[in-house]
Amino acid sequence: MTEITQQELAAQVSRLKSRVLEEVGRVVVGLDSVTEQLLTALLAGGHVLLEGVPGTAKTTLCRAFSTALGIHHERIQFTPDLLPSDVTGTQVLDRNSSDFVLRKGPVFCQLLLADELNRAPARTQSALLEAMQEQQVTIEGVTLALPDPFMVLATQNPIEQEGVYRLPEAQLDRFLFRVHVGYPNREEEIGMLSLHSRTAETPRTVCDTATVIGIRDRIDQVHSAAELQAYIIDLIRVSREHPDLLLGGSPRAAISLMKAARVHALLDGREYLTHADVQAVIGPVLAHRLIMRPESEMDGLSMDDVIQQIIESVPVRHE
Repeated sequence: MTEITQQELAAQVSRLKSRVLEEVGRVVVGLDSVTEQLLTALLAGGHVLLEGVPGTAKTTLCRAFSTALGIHHERIQFTPDLLPSDVTGTQVLDRNSSDFVLRKGPVFCQLLLADELNRAPARTQSALLEAMQEQQVTIEGVTLALPDPFMVLATQNPIEQEGVYRLPEAQLDRFLFRVHVGYPNREEEIGMLSLHSRTAETPRTVCDTATVIGIRDRIDQVHSAAELQAYIIDLIRVSREHPDLLLGGSPRAAISLMKAARVHALLDGREYLTHADVQAVIGPVLAHRLIMRPESEMDGLSMDDVIQQIIESVPVRHE
């Protein structure tokens, strides 16, 4: 990766996007936009919160995505009785040696699907915080590094509210994107039935771990002019002063917005950042980090409306 220029890297990443979308599309229908956002988050070193009602192929998408990229994935079904040790692992007694040995949990993978994360209590949810932020876990005083790359795809049902635990703001802020997985349109649903009327296909692997790491390590080299960095900060600062918001974007949100926009530029085949890249990713970056005033929600205002107002209120300057 280090021998090629940034322009060649951008072309390579753009080709990778096309191949990943093609392979994932062999298994799931109508989720190209979601797949592209997953790829953006992986290359940016972030995590994704998938929101959608059951039956919209979130788990199938995760499996197809990991297969196409050649990375190891695991799945945890979060339930109210799940313990932190069920996620991270624990020390168990080896009867043969009479010593305690470490049995690693499913978190030791490269892509972790945390299914229905909000069904587990806060104590179990917190088991993921260290993994998501530090890419490591501590088990009985021993700190262990997680594989590289490491990404969490967490799903939650935004409709069902019984028997669930709301994700704390500290954990929500660890997710780079919140992505809504909705119903496919009529033509896509017809294509889905056609897809499931024949023998199931398996995506081909079009990438490997070394390639993913190599691209990720060069994300910060995507050129961003000073006025674009100021533009990102202005967007975040406006969110803190918006009359319909109780909580605006944090400094971590600004960093996340910059990283995601740089990856978006590479996926579009460019080695430089534009205002359009920032605007393309600001929705999934900020939607779960902002808190709206209750009275604004009662007036029918949505978070998408607020984010659009933020974009329109910050002028695009060319210095």
